[in-house]
Amino acid sequence: MAGGLDHPVLFLELAAKGAGLHIPNEVLFSWLAIAVLLTLGLITSSSLKMVPGGLQNFFEFVIGGLENFIIETMGEDGRKVTPILVAIFLYILTCNFMGLVPGFDSATNSVNHNAAMALFVFIYYNYWGIRNWGPGYIKHFMGPMPALAPMMIILEFMSHLARPLSLTLRLFGNVRGEELVLILLFMLAPIFATFPLYFLFMLADFIQAFVFFMLTLVYLKGAFEHAH
Repeated sequence: MAGGLDHPVLFLELAAKGAGLHIPNEVLFSWLAIAVLLTLGLITSSSLKMVPGGLQNFFEFVIGGLENFIIETMGEDGRKVTPILVAIFLYILTCNFMGLVPGFDSATNSVNHNAAMALFVFIYYNYWGIRNWGPGYIKHFMGPMPALAPMMIILEFMSHLARPLSLTLRLFGNVRGEELVLILLFMLAPIFATFPLYFLFMLADFIQAFVFFMLTLVYLKGAFEHAH
């Protein structure tokens, strides 16, 4: 269940090899997570009701709650980035939970996968900063005092460049650590003895998805704010 270690069975990996395809596991399980979310979205949108129930009720609760949180944090500008932020949260959460299913792996268990997401976040919030402020976006890196601008601009650039690294390693370290613990538990105890820990791991997976979502929200909020 953890990339780079011996796996009992990874169904997608076996299917890909059987088809003569050599696709990294993180790509396969990333595609699977996307397919799951798209399928659930299509099923939900095909049977919308005035009085929601089932999947519609679940998604309205989750997406509506996240949207309200984003708008309370960023103001009305948050509506512009809500679809991306909600998609990031649901995607990471799906990937994380997938790693808890025997025979499956988590795409977030890969540094390369997480680095790609972190790089997207870095480009995305800077895109909004440049779009909103044009050349004036540079003021966000110059600090509050003109006299300190030469030093602050170096520190701020270094701080922003460190953000993708921080996002990548935080998510990777927590997911990889969780899956290593699961492998050890499966080796030392019967499968049923590990079930109580699944609730703890599910909570940890939710928190990691929310942390990535929250940090992305903070970065976007900074890109939308006036420079001081």
